[in-house]
Amino acid sequence: METPSSSTTLALPKQSPSRYPRSSPSSTASSVPELYSSSSTNRERSSTESAIFTIYSMYGDDEEQTSWTASSTFEDPSKELDLSLGDSFRYSNFFNQRTSYVSNTDTSFIDLSSDMKPFGTLSNPHDRTRLSATSNGSANSSYPLPLSNHANSHGRDTLELPTRSKRVPPIPTRSQSALTSCSSSIDLDAVSLPVSHLTPPHNRPPSLPRSRERHVPEPTLVLTPPQPTSSLIPPSSQTPSSSPTTKQPSKLSSPSSKTSLAPSEGEDLDAFHVRSTYAHLDAIGVRGDGYEEGVERTRARIRASRGSELRAEAALAGPSEKSRDLEAEELNVLSSLDRYGFFIVPSHDRLVLLPSGPLLKRLTPVRAGSKSAPSHAVSVSSLPAASSPLKEQMRVAKWDRMLEVLSRDDGGNVESWGVKASKAHKLRQRVYKGIPDRWRRAAWEVLMNRFSKSGRKAIEELGNHYLQGLEKPSSYDIQIDLDVPRTISGHVMFHTRYGLGQRSLFHVLHSFSLQCHQCGYVQGMGPIAATLLCYFEPEKVYAALSRLHDTYNMHTIFSPGFPGLLQAIYVQERIMESKMPDVYAAFKKHMISTTSYATKWYITLFANSVPFQTQLRLWDAYLLEGEDLFIAVAISIVWVYRDHITSSSANFETILSLLSSFFVPEDDDSLLSWIERMLGDKKLRSQMARWRQNWNELVASGKDGEALL
Repeated sequence: METPSSSTTLALPKQSPSRYPRSSPSSTASSVPELYSSSSTNRERSSTESAIFTIYSMYGDDEEQTSWTASSTFEDPSKELDLSLGDSFRYSNFFNQRTSYVSNTDTSFIDLSSDMKPFGTLSNPHDRTRLSATSNGSANSSYPLPLSNHANSHGRDTLELPTRSKRVPPIPTRSQSALTSCSSSIDLDAVSLPVSHLTPPHNRPPSLPRSRERHVPEPTLVLTPPQPTSSLIPPSSQTPSSSPTTKQPSKLSSPSSKTSLAPSEGEDLDAFHVRSTYAHLDAIGVRGDGYEEGVERTRARIRASRGSELRAEAALAGPSEKSRDLEAEELNVLSSLDRYGFFIVPSHDRLVLLPSGPLLKRLTPVRAGSKSAPSHAVSVSSLPAASSPLKEQMRVAKWDRMLEVLSRDDGGNVESWGVKASKAHKLRQRVYKGIPDRWRRAAWEVLMNRFSKSGRKAIEELGNHYLQGLEKPSSYDIQIDLDVPRTISGHVMFHTRYGLGQRSLFHVLHSFSLQCHQCGYVQGMGPIAATLLCYFEPEKVYAALSRLHDTYNMHTIFSPGFPGLLQAIYVQERIMESKMPDVYAAFKKHMISTTSYATKWYITLFANSVPFQTQLRLWDAYLLEGEDLFIAVAISIVWVYRDHITSSSANFETILSLLSSFFVPEDDDSLLSWIERMLGDKKLRSQMARWRQNWNELVASGKDGEALL
């Protein structure tokens, strides 16, 4: 029997770290898009949804929301960076072809500029210039330590914010995508960080993410000159030799690429600038991935000064990035990772203890407790250490005996897992006791396959959809790019700006935003996709998101108006009314709507409300049970704090502040055991199904507006 690696690793497209700073419940979001990001296409929203946005915004991320625009006209094109992949670049080929590459120069080339002359006479919409060689200082600069909080995106180098660009007018004579076939072959291993860099410390010490003994050949790059077919370039300008002769050498240019990836018809140039930046950095990588902060390239153009150009150049991965030895400062930072790959943070705002005592009693009708009970919960000074459970090794052996290999690829690697028929009756019990982390990848896939009644072929088909989506523009690209660097950025995979983790997160969210035109992109998708990326390749993360969307009914959670969210809240209120009538009355007395505190619970699947190890345990059960699981989690929190809510000293502010906190369970096993007993009550599950149907009837009759607190 094969046992997966005991590490949680990031397997990314065939090529590359503060426990992450979760949103402080007391912080104030600066705008509505903190919860739901909209595209350039305006959507009408119901008054109920507007209320959700208004209330939820008080408890969202405290990080400043910024916006940017890419400049449509540049005063000095010589100071622009060229993001050049060639018109022949195609993601499907980029991910599937593996060929060593050779470089004739030690330089690299980036083009982020856009020539905004009318496209009718435009010879090259992304005319690049070549800059003089830089000094040795940039190439040999040592890595600085990350900021102490490891998540302050403002600490990264940011550059001048240019003016808003125009939209590329559609060209009716050509309907094909501007992205064409790939004529270049890239050795993806040579431009990526080794997987061991992302190995959590419970299997491999984080201080040794790279091998110091084995010599890795220096990677080199060849992008064969493409044959552009962009509809935005006139036939007379289709050859690389048609580029202006005034270009000068630059260390920021790729050796062979002659034309830039072209925008699709009607694509906003700001969005294209974002998409092409991530595409180019996929080919060359960034320096100090997982350790350094990185340099901002999309929210600000590289054009302000020669110094900004040098910083941007120095942040690119060099030919020896993979084989170099780690510096002492870098080893010191990486040694602070916990077993899941997060940096250690000494404290966190608004941490409250979720005690185990109330969870010893089953969910039954109860009356209010003592009126003299405190209205405030016990505060916690810091997050608990993410240590290995005492019985984990024993559970590893049990899962090893319970799962079996269903299929292998041509190389003998396991493609899919299944549950042995003789052990199927133990699956639910073992899921609630906790899936060993080394088995989590296989177990999650098994649970999703069983719940969605699909298998390997469906995953492969969805993986192809993911690759196809990478070659299409999305109107959500700008907002996705804004959200990526603030999504669990305390994790080693997502710490470095434009590192492999951030690039993979962008690509997954980009493709998924095209999957359902009704849902598009919602900010809550980010933490979900990032968590999945800790265990799966981007293609499989896309497939998992698609199955959550279709089979686990996340479509109704993300759809405009949040119909699934409101339905879940209705069921939650019915359970509170029947099992905790005094608590329900207290909510009504203080005029506290359930949407004011529970919205972010359901939107992010509790990703920003509990410690990461607790979140994983809840997701284990969610993939087994389905959408009822998070209603049970919400009920468990209200159940634990019922005496605080009904206290005579409680009021609107104390209750809302309590339920908007970051919950630290005293014991995860007690929490999961209580939830297991609740969802094991067949009568209650039947009532929950009936309440869902009642809600649908209220919506159909237009009476849903008066049915919620």
